[in-house]
Amino acid sequence: MDRRRLALIRSGGTGEGRLTVGSGYLIAPRLVLTARHVLEDRVTGTLWPAVTVRVGHHLDGEATSVDAELLWVHPAGLDVALLRIDRKIDLPGSVRWGCPAGTAPLPYEGLGYPWAAKGETRAPEHLRGVLPVLSGGKDRYVLDQGPAPTVRTDGGNAWGGASGAAIFCGGHLVGVVTEEDHAYGARRLIALPASSFARDGDFASYVEEQTGRSPEPSAIGASLPEAGPAVERTPAERELETLLAPLFSNPGVRVDHARALARELGYVAEGYEPTAADLVALLMAHPRAIASLGEALASGAQGAARAALTHLFSWVRALDCGSLLSVNEYDVLIGLLRRVCEKQPTLLPRTAAEALRYVVLPEILTRPLLGEEDVCGVVEGLEDLSDGVSGTEGAPPVPALLRLVEYVAAATDARLGDDLRAWSGKTAQRLGIHDGALGERRADAAQWAKCAASPVTRVVMELAHDPDVGDDRYRVRILLVRDDGSYRVLKEAESEPKTPREAADSLSEAVFAAAQEPGQGDHVPWVTVVVDRAGLDLAVDEWEPGARDDILPAWPIGAEYSVSLSCPELSDRRPERDGDRERRWKNGRASVLVTSRTSGDSRQLVNLLKTKHRDTARVILHGPADETRSWLLTCLVLGVPVVLWDREATGYEDAGKLEVLAPAGDLEGLPGRLRDFRSDLAACPAERRARPSLVWEPEGCLPRTESLQLSDPWRGSHAS
Repeated sequence: MDRRRLALIRSGGTGEGRLTVGSGYLIAPRLVLTARHVLEDRVTGTLWPAVTVRVGHHLDGEATSVDAELLWVHPAGLDVALLRIDRKIDLPGSVRWGCPAGTAPLPYEGLGYPWAAKGETRAPEHLRGVLPVLSGGKDRYVLDQGPAPTVRTDGGNAWGGASGAAIFCGGHLVGVVTEEDHAYGARRLIALPASSFARDGDFASYVEEQTGRSPEPSAIGASLPEAGPAVERTPAERELETLLAPLFSNPGVRVDHARALARELGYVAEGYEPTAADLVALLMAHPRAIASLGEALASGAQGAARAALTHLFSWVRALDCGSLLSVNEYDVLIGLLRRVCEKQPTLLPRTAAEALRYVVLPEILTRPLLGEEDVCGVVEGLEDLSDGVSGTEGAPPVPALLRLVEYVAAATDARLGDDLRAWSGKTAQRLGIHDGALGERRADAAQWAKCAASPVTRVVMELAHDPDVGDDRYRVRILLVRDDGSYRVLKEAESEPKTPREAADSLSEAVFAAAQEPGQGDHVPWVTVVVDRAGLDLAVDEWEPGARDDILPAWPIGAEYSVSLSCPELSDRRPERDGDRERRWKNGRASVLVTSRTSGDSRQLVNLLKTKHRDTARVILHGPADETRSWLLTCLVLGVPVVLWDREATGYEDAGKLEVLAPAGDLEGLPGRLRDFRSDLAACPAERRARPSLVWEPEGCLPRTESLQLSDPWRGSHAS
């Protein structure tokens, strides 16, 4: 990596205004490599007409600013592009191209201009970390970043601007940064492998024309780690060497195990003769190395050796020096859980909510559905958490991951359940977990699986307008509320702000997930949209999810489900409101107040709701549009649980448009009649009809969710 080749890319219009900032790398005198989306307008998806490039690093003096034009994009649509700058920047040396080989993780580095590093101007950031070759997928490298920024609270990308940065392993350019992986906070980036585009004919010819060399990637393998000088070794490394000593009867046994471990981790181990310190270096270089060595030693460990091995695993977990699972344990579990997700895509998140009630779940487990590609995120997100209960007789506590596996095993088919329990038992034995502790979790899981799940009766979508990121974007949290009052959060409030279509997509996914749960049958849950006072004006029922195929058209959520609004924040302004609402539900279900010209103004409405209609549970609002809004708030603050109005109405003369709903008819049937009306309206949108909104505050209280910031007490207490 040559810092002089670092490029800052600014793309935008021909005048002042919005622009896109990204990174790049000068790979030839007039060629800059970057990500394609750096050159795009995020709003329209079109390419910006003007691109400028600043090449160089501030440590080498003044950078060179040049204009650029798009020369090449990948024919298959991969997120990579070549820019041609308007004059040569001839630097000594050349770019070597590479492709990671083997399975051992590789150290990487790069230079870019992320948002998190900006001050008055964009400052370069030295990216560095580990590229785990076994993670990722086709056309996708995972980059586990060492120094990482905190997640942005405004929904933006902390790494925004680093896209297009060239990534190097062993002095070879192996990829281009394309995105931030939100499932891992700001700790993981995604890169496009150089091997996926360097062999493209046009790309290769452009590079060869200017450099005289073809960009053919060479295989880059990881070197076996070696111990540094004794004075440079960390206290953790010295302690680990001490903990390992009782596990080997002689140096020959240690070397044999070290060679086998190196091969398992993807290194070439021919001639490998590690010292005790070299073995420590190997164990510290791979997150699964200690667990993998322990797996090989556990089968024959007895007495003092077994106690030493259990102590080693506890030390590793307390100081976060390695992952919970070995390479083999991880691979087997991933295979089993992929089979689970293939058969029952809602099972993992549903069982996690029950098995790990007091654990802050990884974001990926708050989704309603999981696919096979999500399993790695689930396992890696839970590996370092215990279930919060200390083990018996000084044994380690049961990891949260093993508790989840037991619950999944109890809820899936017998054969797959047996395979999961066998994996759990073997892993618990390797960790030194007491048989009784795992047996308790297994019994809890079996008892839970026998109980009939309380059906989901309501899907609650909480909306909060986020003006910082746009006029039409909302933070969304979705809950599945059961008949017994329990609930499960599907979408965290801290998730990225969504457009109405994205919010509708999330809601549809949640309703589908609820329908897949045991005992749900054909029941379609009621959808309650929780808003603040300003949100009462939203036409949420008209929001449409994206079309799932090219056959059925997109359909408004209000035409698909019974959708009503709720505004619990008003109870904070008038605490007695909740008691008034319960009284009205109890005494006034059959009573209806329909406003008319004789109802008078706001003060007269208050009088009616405090006297003649003190117990009335339903109000139908007709009247001037500018007054209906204040009347609505009056009704809600005074505890009226059901309020229907036409947001399209301009005055009393529009009252007849709601009559098709029989608004004063059977109360329990009103939401269904409203759904049918909205469906008819979606089928014939050209017809001039009412646009009804319905507030329906349910009996009892909806869950008032708050984010809990909990830590793993087991780790904290042992580490201290």
